[in-house]
Amino acid sequence: MPRVSTDQLAARRRQILDGARRCFADHGYEGATVRRLEEYTGLSRGAIFHYFRDKEALFLALAEQDARRMADVVAAQGLVQVMRDLLDSSRGPGTIDRSWLGTRLEVSRRLRTDPEFRARWQAHSGALTAATRARLERQAAAGALRDDVPVPVLAQYLELVLEGLVSHLAMGLPTDDLGAVLDVVENGVRAGARTP
Repeated sequence: MPRVSTDQLAARRRQILDGARRCFADHGYEGATVRRLEEYTGLSRGAIFHYFRDKEALFLALAEQDARRMADVVAAQGLVQVMRDLLDSSRGPGTIDRSWLGTRLEVSRRLRTDPEFRARWQAHSGALTAATRARLERQAAAGALRDDVPVPVLAQYLELVLEGLVSHLAMGLPTDDLGAVLDVVENGVRAGARTP
């Protein structure tokens, strides 16, 4: 029997993740049944769950993928750039689609009611928080960040703005002025900005 290469295993895992992302986007977390996951991935449940323990593990793998991608952008350009990328991709073809963002909102119910899920979600989203704080610390040390508000407060402020933007985009609300709103957010954390 031929051995499956590492490249083949990685390709199969990507196939599952790509199909699952579309399935969750189209049907939401609860509506992404095993049968639908099979249809979207083109694979059997046995093949899907050979790579992922269950639907929750599959969803969390997608959340981790997003968090890693966003953390890379944060490290290089900051959390506001992540928000600009989300805004830009919501206006045309891109890697983040509004229906996937809607799935993230649906998960908020589970975050409130399921402590085990919340702990697993936080473990996956921790990379984004860590990258945001690290970048803000670097900016503070370079004198580019306002010094009248502690870095943890600024980090939490930016994360709350991100969650609000995700909600806004997921609901399909108008985006016309959001670029200017993000300019205000970015200017609000820079050196020279002051709290009234």
